[in-house]
Amino acid sequence: MRKPDKREHINLFFSAFLILAFIICANFFSNFTSTMDNTMAQLIYVAVYAVFGLLLFYATRVGDGKAVKRFSPLTLIVLVLPALLIIVASIASFMPLHDVLAADKLTGKLSIITTLAAVALGYGIPYSFFSGFELAPDKTAEAAEPETEVLEGGVEADVLAAQEKADSEETEAETEEALLQNEDVEADSDAEA
Repeated sequence: MRKPDKREHINLFFSAFLILAFIICANFFSNFTSTMDNTMAQLIYVAVYAVFGLLLFYATRVGDGKAVKRFSPLTLIVLVLPALLIIVASIASFMPLHDVLAADKLTGKLSIITTLAAVALGYGIPYSFFSGFELAPDKTAEAAEPETEVLEGGVEADVLAAQEKADSEETEAETEEALLQNEDVEADSDAEA
């Protein structure tokens, strides 16, 4: 494993600082929503925790090489859609499991399940479209690695040898047959002359 360089240390520091600053902002939003309507407060909480999940995604993306862009329907189905369903069920009273997932009536704070679903939604949306890193092949590792010796023989070699032998016998038989036909044609033409 290689040692992180100075740029990576700086990126890690700013990622940690960004998450800590966001926690302070989240505290501000929680105080701000205490005077609001319950449904609006829940929507603000969901948005705050979804942004926190998004920040966690970008703070925890580590690796070498360039980022790989791809679409993962499995991540979308397994992570994003259930999180979205939990969030909608906690806010909309007509949804099943609303009583279990609904916010506390007195404080207006989200349940822990809804909070985690909001973080998973914020983490899962970018994870469905961007994931991993693509490494360029290391030239020094390729040069240092000895070439592997290819083994010869075995069943495949026996089959190929038998096939070549059969092909050469067929070619010889066809050549002999063609020569015999040429001799017969020449003999017939000499007899007619």
